[in-house]
Amino acid sequence: MTTEPTHAAPTWAMPAVGRAIVTSEAIAAKVKELGAAITADFADDPPLLVGVLKGAMIFMSDLCRAIELPVDVDFMAVSSYGSATQSSGVVRIVKDLDAELTGRRVLVVEDIIDSGLTLNYLRGYLSARSPASVDVCALLVKEGVQRADMELRYVGFVIPPDFVVGYGLDVAERFRNLSGVHEYRAGAEGG
Repeated sequence: MTTEPTHAAPTWAMPAVGRAIVTSEAIAAKVKELGAAITADFADDPPLLVGVLKGAMIFMSDLCRAIELPVDVDFMAVSSYGSATQSSGVVRIVKDLDAELTGRRVLVVEDIIDSGLTLNYLRGYLSARSPASVDVCALLVKEGVQRADMELRYVGFVIPPDFVVGYGLDVAERFRNLSGVHEYRAGAEGG
């Protein structure tokens, strides 16, 4: 018996959550592809993966298992959203890294890139610690909303500029546990 991938949100998330923008099956395939590319590119000098909490936690977990190198991992928490659906543009470091960066190759693992302002701030912040390099792997990039130059070495999916939830992404700490990335219907009953 074969089962078709579902594109609808689970009933517990409706009506606030709509159709899948990126299915869990597509994410799994892309994570495997990204892991293979990172394995090849960093074979001589495995990177320190820096996950940006909380949104990138699920992506980071899956990605580090798809990389066939002895990678180190660390996490940062930054805030530019609060409980809003648009970035405030003001970046605040909530949790800093424990790892030393001097001379290390750093790969920032991001869930989603909107305006790019948070990422640019983070790059500058990390670069001040004298790493050998700072590259970025983003699962999602919103099409046409960047207000800063983006140099993204690895990109999973380019999506419409709508607000999305699932696979680690949230609104007011809800819906991170959806297995795919879904559209969020602001103002819908139950959301």
